[in-house]
Amino acid sequence: MKLVAKTSYTLALACILVASALAPATAFAGAKGKVLFVASNLLEMGDPEQHDARNNLWEYAPPFHIFVMHGYEVEFVSPRGGRVEFMMEPLGISSYAIKYENFLGKAGNTLKPGEVDVAQYQAVYVGGGYGTLFDVASNEALMRIIGGVYEQGGVVGGCGHGPGGFANAKLQNGSYMVKGKRVAGFPNSTEHSKSWAKEGSLLPFLVEDQLRKNGAQAENKETLADKHAVVVDQRIVSTMFLPSAALVAEEMVRLLERRDP
Repeated sequence: MKLVAKTSYTLALACILVASALAPATAFAGAKGKVLFVASNLLEMGDPEQHDARNNLWEYAPPFHIFVMHGYEVEFVSPRGGRVEFMMEPLGISSYAIKYENFLGKAGNTLKPGEVDVAQYQAVYVGGGYGTLFDVASNEALMRIIGGVYEQGGVVGGCGHGPGGFANAKLQNGSYMVKGKRVAGFPNSTEHSKSWAKEGSLLPFLVEDQLRKNGAQAENKETLADKHAVVVDQRIVSTMFLPSAALVAEEMVRLLERRDP
């Protein structure tokens, strides 16, 4: 998958980076809580042409930075544990998170699902890249973790293909976590028009379809006035468009801090 960074996105990243540098030191002092990032272990989709399935750096590093900036500790989990890989060049906030916030150190030592204590986490975030549709969405242990964090009052967020990674999460009563909620994610129309996964033919499912199948009101550029929009419904925060990944994290923080006594 090859994406081109737009000037407006680069400018937005630069502005947030400057704001972060000027933030008071207290924002970084002592963890307020823990946020779990869920990532894929896949490198490619298993087809002869080896289409890229790595995690999208621009959907993980900027949210990571936002949580760290606000004083939260971030840990990673993946289906197999260990190192996870990323596509996209490290620009703007992504570069900052790598150089100064140990982003790759955390992503290079992900937990296995069995090592996660759900009670420790206040939020869980799932970014995009196609891999999450293959090995995250089908991992029952990860679906229980995501549903468990939500059910204990936590916040769940995602960007792009990430909401497809939590579309299958269930609550203890057996219902899907997304049922009855507005959830934004990558649209069918864009999937069918792009070569990144052979117009979607290589994928186990399409994000929009899976959200609807599991009872969500799927939101994307076909239904939203602004494709950059972040959709917040109860404690699920989502967006269809990767430049808004950092905004998802910011809205998640606002929900978390509104919840705190």
